[in-house]
Formats: sequence, C-alpha cells, structure tokens
Amino acid sequence: MYENIPYFYTDTIHNFECLLTDDYLKMMIIQSLKYLVTVGCIEVYAYVIMPNHIHLIWKQLKLNGKESPAGSFTKFTAHQFRNYILSNNLTMVNKFEVNKIDRKMQFWKRDPLAIPLSNEDILIQKLDYIHLNPIKENWNLAKLPEEYRWSSAKFYDTGIDEFKFLTHFRSRAAGWWVINQY
Repeated sequence: MYENIPYFYTDTIHNFECLLTDDYLKMMIIQSLKYLVTVGCIEVYAYVIMPNHIHLIWKQLKLNGKESPAGSFTKFTAHQFRNYILSNNLTMVNKFEVNKIDRKMQFWKRDPLAIPLSNEDILIQKLDYIHLNPIKENWNLAKLPEEYRWSSAKFYDTGIDEFKFLTHFRSRAAGWWVINQY
C-alpha cells in the first residue's frame, strides 16, 4: 500500500476461523488501531470487526519505525491473540499452529486485500458494505448497523466515536481523492 492514499482493506483470520467472536480479541484490534492513529501512522475512516475478518477504510501516513502500519497492526494483534489463546483457550491452539520457518502459529491469512479508493462514490459504496456486513443474514450480529458495537456505523449515524480513533471521511480536503503516486 502507498502512503497517503485511502484504501479499502480486508484482513481475514487464518483458515476463516471465527476467532474474533471474543470481545477481548476485538479490543486488541481496537487498541492497535488506536495506537497507530495516536502516533500519526494512520487515519481510520471506517471499520468493522467480524467473527473471522475485518474491513477498514484507512490511510497509511508514515511507517511505524521500520514497519508499515499494516505490518505493525498484524504483528501486534497476532502476538496478542497468541498470548491470549495460550493463557485462556488452549483448545484453539491447534487451529492456528503452522509449520513454517518464521512462525509456529499464524492468525492472519497471508496477502490481505487492499483496494485504493479513487473517489468518494467508491468510498461510500465500501462504507455501506462495511456497515451492512453485521446485519447480513449469514451473520445476523445486529438488527441495525449502528447497533453493532464493533463498527463505525454508530459514528456515522450519531457522531459518537466510542473508541476515539475515527476520522470522518468528509473532513479531508477536496484534493484528497486524487491518486497520482503510482
């Protein structure tokens, strides 16, 4: 991903396991995003945390040390997931064990989806997709998008940002959508 370009980003839990049904693990995702916002590495415009994947609309602003913000995010959350599972849910350990040179456990699927957003219409389409995801029949996590706590839908409906890391996509300057860095 390029810096200073908004992306629709999807990352999925390894083997599509429903790891993110646990609110504690959802909070690890929130804390990681909030940290990266606080240190000026990213802006987050929208998100949803689903049982086995996440969607974001975000912009990466700068590296987090030597790592990309996306790399820092997945690395931090994977470590948190590992520590939590080893301490609280040993029955899940075997679902994430892998035999790889660089790791013994894997939580995020390789190669997340990152689509650059070139205009506001596309962003709004992705925003709607993100916010409607929890109420889809196959998930049925809430009756209304703004009722689902683990999403930015309430922020766009009421202006309330419970976790205090969101930026409204319309708060950016008009030239924000020009993609000229390829």
